[in-house]
Amino acid sequence: MLGTLTDAEDAMQETFVRLTRVGADGIEDVEGWLVTVAGRVCLDMLRASATRRRYVGPWLPEPLIDQFASAPDPADQVTLDDTIRIALLAVLHTLSPAERVAFVLHDVFGLTFQAISEIVGRSPAAPRKLASRARAVIRDDSEPRFDVTGAQAESVAERFAAACAGGDIADLVAVLAPDVVGEFDSGGRIAGAPQSAQVGSELVSIVLADSLFGAGADFRVADVNGRPGVVVSLRGQVMAVIDLETEGHLVRALRAIGNPEKLAHLTR
Repeated sequence: MLGTLTDAEDAMQETFVRLTRVGADGIEDVEGWLVTVAGRVCLDMLRASATRRRYVGPWLPEPLIDQFASAPDPADQVTLDDTIRIALLAVLHTLSPAERVAFVLHDVFGLTFQAISEIVGRSPAAPRKLASRARAVIRDDSEPRFDVTGAQAESVAERFAAACAGGDIADLVAVLAPDVVGEFDSGGRIAGAPQSAQVGSELVSIVLADSLFGAGADFRVADVNGRPGVVVSLRGQVMAVIDLETEGHLVRALRAIGNPEKLAHLTR
């Protein structure tokens, strides 16, 4: 709902601070109370973030890799399948705060519209309309579905990582679809990073080469938000995480997250 692990942790901390103040003994349905309060806290945070300065360049959510995407205890992670994909999370960021809350709580977590109405402070009919509008946006803008197996996607990711590590633009172009779309989220923190989506295998390859080639970086295939992607590290420090959307044996879209603030949780 919030797009960053740091904000999510802050929201949970605030929720439990409020629980401590009220006291669980006086609450009949503690789980329901927590969901309602957490929803309100997230809504407040989303509304507050809407008033902050404009983000520089494409906005992408914080990536979840290996240790976060493969929690050993099922209770530590909700299985959301496609709902944690980078592409969908980026689309969610374009929704209004109320639309995002209504969609996530109803379509992902199964809350009733009656319960959501108490969170957003509107009539019971309002969340239904909010969720419907959100679905329309997601249906129009989120990634299409292709019949790609996990093994195929991992094979493409390995070829992509090898091409980057080898520093050969021709090899990199060969693994990218001719009309590949590349988005690069630096948050304005990396000089020369493009501030708009780049289209075409040659253009995307040049951007990647300028950013990553020749630095002696390590390119490792990893689980990125539920599917094979690439983690770029330099001397043990994560420099970028690349989400790969594949079709057949090629990368049809990639989303590279290099904003240091969005990678800090990976080196804790």
